Amino acid sequence: MLKVAYHPIYRHPLPEGHRFPMVKYELLPEQLLHEGTCINENFFEPLLPDDGHILNVHDAGYYQNLVNLNLKPSEQRKIGFPLSKELVQRERIIADGTIKGCEFALQYGIAMNIAGGTHHAYSNRGEAFCMLNDQAIGARYLQSKSLAKKILIVDLDVHQGNGTAEIFQDDASVFTFSMHGRGNYPFKKEQSDLDIPLEKNTDDATYLSILKETLPKLIEQTEPDFVFYLCGVDVLESDKLGTLGMTLKGCAARDRFVLETCKNLNIPVQCSMGGGYSKDIKIIVEAHANTFRLAQEIYF
Repeated sequence: MLKVAYHPIYRHPLPEGHRFPMVKYELLPEQLLHEGTCINENFFEPLLPDDGHILNVHDAGYYQNLVNLNLKPSEQRKIGFPLSKELVQRERIIADGTIKGCEFALQYGIAMNIAGGTHHAYSNRGEAFCMLNDQAIGARYLQSKSLAKKILIVDLDVHQGNGTAEIFQDDASVFTFSMHGRGNYPFKKEQSDLDIPLEKNTDDATYLSILKETLPKLIEQTEPDFVFYLCGVDVLESDKLGTLGMTLKGCAARDRFVLETCKNLNIPVQCSMGGGYSKDIKIIVEAHANTFRLAQEIYF
């Protein structure tokens, strides 16, 4: 059965000016239930995780300042919105959704998190609406429990996974792959194990050709026993914060290729949704919903 992490706190309202597209965290599960892609039993509610799992990734001083709301104003500005107890709690619960999703992926082949993909969170600071790096925390959880040894992070959000690259920069057991818009934030990028920067207005055919050429060889080279997939839909041409030129059909083809590759090679995969900032919320929800539809079709 497809297991999907979702908690009502995912919908936590942000200060005025930051609320869109937070509404997607409310509309997406409603859409999946309405159309029958998911039933209530597909969803599980994450909780607050053991701090030890977070501290396997994040600096203790940074984490304590975050939880106690003691970050400097300059540090808060890098995150992008004022801190609150509820906002930090939300980030911790998202991380637990990914941790538990790792367990479900080992059992069923795949698991999803309605939120997550907080790949701009560094080991010692937050950035760009990301405070705790959920997939990095999941990777360290698997390794600490001896559930996986070699991990591949496939980050196909339009923004480079700079925080993820920093966290694993000296760790050969976690391979970081980021395929992103060359001209997108972050403008000073970190070095992933493999970065593929894409030119402005890259279309479906070009994108898919590069991905299909790269991913199978990468898996053959790294031999991962677990994959994290950050499936941001900000690769769409309609995205306000993106620079690529992909269509809904191309974005779905991207997801199909990644998921079918993992399924055919019997590699468990945990998916976090990542970004999506099209002006029309219906496009965001439809693009994300496609990923869940494909997971059900391919795995179940």
